[in-house]
Amino acid sequence: MTVRKLWIGLAMVLLSSFAVLIYFGRDIYHQLPPIPDKVTDESGNVLFTGQDIRDGQNVWQSIGGQTVGSIWGHGSYIAPDWTADYLHRESTIMLKAIATADQKDYTQQPDDIQAMYQQRLKNIIRKNTFDAATNTIVFAPARVAAFNELSTYYGNLFMREGDPVFAKLREQYAIPGNSIKDPERMRKMNAFFAWCTWVCITERPGGTVSYTNNWPGDETVGNVPSSSLHLWSGFSVLLLLACTALLILYHARNAEEHPTILPNEDPLRHTVITPSMKATLKYFWIVSALIIVQMLAGVITAHYGVEGNAFYGLPLDKFLPASVSRSWHVQLAIFWIATSWLATGLYIAPAVSGYEPKFQRLGVNILFGALLIVVVGSLIGQWLGVMQKLGLVDNFLWGHQGYEYIELGRIWQILLLAGLVIWLVLMLRALLPALRKKDESRHLLTLFVIASIAIAVFYAAGLMYGRQTHMAVAEYWRWWVVHLWVEGFFEVFATVVGAFLFCRLGLLQIKPATTAVLFSTIIFLFGGIIGTFHHLYFSATPISVLALGATFSALEIVPLVVIGYEAYHNYTLSKSTPWINAYKWPIYCLVAMCFWNFLGAGIFGFAINPPIALYYIQGLNTTAVHGHAALFGVYGILGIGLMLFVLRGLYPDRQWNDKLLGWSFWLTNIGLLVMVTVSMLPMGILQAIASIQHGYWYARSAEFMHTDTMQTLRWLRVPGDILLAAGESLLVIFVIGLKTGWSLKEER
Repeated sequence: MTVRKLWIGLAMVLLSSFAVLIYFGRDIYHQLPPIPDKVTDESGNVLFTGQDIRDGQNVWQSIGGQTVGSIWGHGSYIAPDWTADYLHRESTIMLKAIATADQKDYTQQPDDIQAMYQQRLKNIIRKNTFDAATNTIVFAPARVAAFNELSTYYGNLFMREGDPVFAKLREQYAIPGNSIKDPERMRKMNAFFAWCTWVCITERPGGTVSYTNNWPGDETVGNVPSSSLHLWSGFSVLLLLACTALLILYHARNAEEHPTILPNEDPLRHTVITPSMKATLKYFWIVSALIIVQMLAGVITAHYGVEGNAFYGLPLDKFLPASVSRSWHVQLAIFWIATSWLATGLYIAPAVSGYEPKFQRLGVNILFGALLIVVVGSLIGQWLGVMQKLGLVDNFLWGHQGYEYIELGRIWQILLLAGLVIWLVLMLRALLPALRKKDESRHLLTLFVIASIAIAVFYAAGLMYGRQTHMAVAEYWRWWVVHLWVEGFFEVFATVVGAFLFCRLGLLQIKPATTAVLFSTIIFLFGGIIGTFHHLYFSATPISVLALGATFSALEIVPLVVIGYEAYHNYTLSKSTPWINAYKWPIYCLVAMCFWNFLGAGIFGFAINPPIALYYIQGLNTTAVHGHAALFGVYGILGIGLMLFVLRGLYPDRQWNDKLLGWSFWLTNIGLLVMVTVSMLPMGILQAIASIQHGYWYARSAEFMHTDTMQTLRWLRVPGDILLAAGESLLVIFVIGLKTGWSLKEER
């Protein structure tokens, strides 16, 4: 296939995919579950208002939002999913009230009588009582009683620090006492919980399925998988098999070898290192520091699962609650991975063009300072927000937005976007001379520029929602950032960078490398862009989103089927000539990235991808398995590999301490594998069984999560954590040793 045809194919994929993503995103806006002006009882007495719901959403965000349990399945894993928890407790209270009205004790009735009361409950709780004419939702008497009782319950949970009845439960949920200090804020958060749960159980107008496609699963209230979940799950599997066969056929017909005459010595060894290229070194020092801090935040967060109010007896939750440590753990991972990739781009741009623009070094240094301000400022802001030291507006602007992966306040978001734009400008001005050349590398270089533009531009999607934007809309735009920015265009950028490096090393020919990268990008983005919808199956979105998400996200797995070939190819390159041994560990990182892409993104990703699977296991530890294996295993390991490539260029004349790097590489990868497979995966499997048998609420409950078996599995994470921490620490020691000399050996 010619390069021209591939460019046409890429343009068609981008235009058509984003057209679909935006068009059906419009459907999300048009079919939102309503936020009413008020919620009343049948007598017209106001229970809470629409503004209470919106303010309650901000209160929930201010205590950490999705880092304190989850809403609609999106969030963290120690505390429960509040919508599932609320729905179960609400249905229990309502069943009791309905039976009591008949002077009966529901729990003492035979199965057939209980089934009758459950049907009466479904008739009440699933009925859509929203009146569009008055913009009002009406609660039945039993539901009003449940709302009042649950308002007291959650008030005690989040506010009454000295209450011994709730102390144990708070410890199991890793929620500090008095997390919410203002009763008015608590009242509003209760309104938000009640409305979010109403969305989960209320049937869409003219349908028999709730706004969240009957999620969370709870047979008592009639939340069971709809026929659409079964249909599109089956279709996605069949499509995966068909497209996998086609890709293997294409690969078999076109996987011809392009023999390359390998250079006798390292072509990059004598690259002129410009001042701006040298200035990127400090970025990798910061990457090393952030790796250590992120690791420590992860250790603290994991320990909160077994000791929710302390760290080995130290009452750490008074100063560093689980919601803060988890936010820092996630944010720092994104920060250090992105910093590594951005610094690699700043290093490569002048190296490719052979041109150092005026004031380029100054720009690199200014960007470095700006990123430091964003990192430190956003972390402090998140702490201030969760500790309830900011008002709701200030918390949104400077503190904690409450959305996973984009926890940082809006001002920090804007500053980070500005930093990405500065980075893009620095990249483009350094690449301009190379872009003007009409040689065979211009296609690969053009794709590199497109990926760089996408990295800068698509983070702006996180600015498309506001402080009180409807949750379903905010989730739509949040996944533009998480899926398209982090998982999408960063991966394209990494693929292009990898091809560039191998071509400049003389290990690949530029023309076949260009063809391979363009083809891979087309295949990946064809499934990946519309596949964004698979994160939104149960986020109050219409069936069309579920159908598209299931179909196209299955296609994301297709290119991973032949990734073993890429891993083997990268491994053989590391053995192809003696001088390439200097790049052994960077190339090994690319091999490991292929492994984790197949296991973490492929196997573990598709395990939770079909709608019928995700219906039962969204937000369980199966999600954490995929998250850790894909985010760190793929993007983190790749970030380390890119850092080592650049450091090899900055220290070209000395051999490295292979033993130190070797121990770091193997401990890091083995530690991650042990952590994921020995602890998190078994926990997720047991939770999945509990969810299928007893309901989603039970799989997330303290009753189940704090059984001896589950706690033992949590402790079994320690060996993997120790290995991983040791590997990361050795990496940092190695980077420091490049400056002090202990990581350097004899002349090359």
